[in-house]
Amino acid sequence: MSGMTPYLQTNQQRIERDIEHIASLGATGTSADGRTSFTYSLQDLKVRKYLLDIFEELGLSVFIDGVGNIRARYAGSNPDASVVMSGSHVDSVRRGGKYDGVVGVIGALEAIRVMKENNITPSHPIEVVIFSEEEGSNFGSCCAGSKAMVGRYTFDDLNTLKNLSGQSMYNLAKNAGYDPDNMSRYVLNKGEVKAMIELHIEQSPMLHSVSMPIGVVEAIAGLRQIRVEVDGVPNHAGATPMNFRQDALLGAAHMISAVEEAVQTKGTESTVGTVGYMESEPNVSNIIPGKVVFSIDIRDVYQQPMNDVVEEVRKRFDEIAQRYNLTFSMTLLGEQEAVQLSQEVISSIEKSAQALGIPYKKMNSGAVHDAVLLCSVAEVGLIFVPSVDGRSHCPEEYTSYEDIKRGADLLLATLLDLAK
Repeated sequence: MSGMTPYLQTNQQRIERDIEHIASLGATGTSADGRTSFTYSLQDLKVRKYLLDIFEELGLSVFIDGVGNIRARYAGSNPDASVVMSGSHVDSVRRGGKYDGVVGVIGALEAIRVMKENNITPSHPIEVVIFSEEEGSNFGSCCAGSKAMVGRYTFDDLNTLKNLSGQSMYNLAKNAGYDPDNMSRYVLNKGEVKAMIELHIEQSPMLHSVSMPIGVVEAIAGLRQIRVEVDGVPNHAGATPMNFRQDALLGAAHMISAVEEAVQTKGTESTVGTVGYMESEPNVSNIIPGKVVFSIDIRDVYQQPMNDVVEEVRKRFDEIAQRYNLTFSMTLLGEQEAVQLSQEVISSIEKSAQALGIPYKKMNSGAVHDAVLLCSVAEVGLIFVPSVDGRSHCPEEYTSYEDIKRGADLLLATLLDLAK
């Protein structure tokens, strides 16, 4: 690496300017309404143009794949060396915060700016990566862009994924100017990428609660997302005696409680279970519900306890269905295996944090991030900065710019170490 200066600092004012500008591009009203920027929306395309213009000013080589994943490359001194990647996503949930994903993209961008300003040329090329459709807010499948980047999506998948208006990911990608027909052109192969490191807000209260500025992630939780349908018999709310009822909502209520009980009896301290969606039919006050649909989200950084919880849930649901004379089905909508992150990258992050004098906490992540999808082709690491009160995916999401700068400084030092 030529011209390296140790312990470089990122520019906090520049980081803040970029994040606030991106937030303004996704604003749909007042600050209380948060940021809404679905993949391929007008807001999303404005953010992408803003960043692409900066990449052009910096003289970076830009590659955009068939679903809109952006890779902006800062050349290294060794043209044959594998790439070191860093970045995140810029799409958001509806009425989300301004920091989720964006912090990682701007942190990586700022690292490149500082390298250029200090005439540093690493041995390995470094790429800022912006993943499409991380949230799954538009097409219902999280990390769609990173899945496409590692070859886990086919042409048929893009046509199957549709938004609430019935428009496919394929058609909207094409309308946005991308080329989904050649999606495979930029699929990453093993050995092409040395490492991927993502800077992200924690989205949990742990760091903030102990006043710790940095989290070094060791493992990312796996998940099981399940759709449950409970079927009974709709009937008159006044004329049907209690012992003659087949009340789907009553059974579903017991099933939802059983999810918590299964997590507590079969899970570990890191196991969590959530029922976040429920719909009852016919959903009127004077008819006994005949059908209920609800979701289950089970997560753990350990694979076996997660599997045990799902089996315990099924066992308890069987008992409840028999008790109330109901039938039910469980459909697996999505799954992600738990992943242990790269010890090589973790060691680099720790070494850099110690050199910078930044205290840190080793921890796990209950949320899935784009970086985890690249574990099949690269060494992967994840740096967390605190989320105040653990708030995220809401307008109240907040991370101080002092903490973001500290995370960006650590990211810069780690990138320099990995790319040397």
